[in-house]
Amino acid sequence: MKLQFHPEAELELLEAGFRYELEVPGLGERFGAEVHRVIDLLLEHPNIGREVVGGRRKFSLHRFPFTLIYARSPEKLYVLAVAHDRRRPGYWRSRN
Repeated sequence: MKLQFHPEAELELLEAGFRYELEVPGLGERFGAEVHRVIDLLLEHPNIGREVVGGRRKFSLHRFPFTLIYARSPEKLYVLAVAHDRRRPGYWRSRN
């Protein structure tokens, strides 16, 4: 299965990692590692996330207050958002 990020989701990932790294050296790297662990899990088991809206699914990270919002097809896992759990709920709904 192929992985693809929405351009804004990719930016969210980079910005969150950068913020964590500024707070505590090494924390941004741990955040990135957790995101990649979850992505590997989703690539292996794409239906594991809870369905939310219009076939989109969500899966929460451990140790960080973020959720990956994604859509899937037989050939692709498409990450729509790397959404902070306590900021602007549902802002990603207009993304395709």
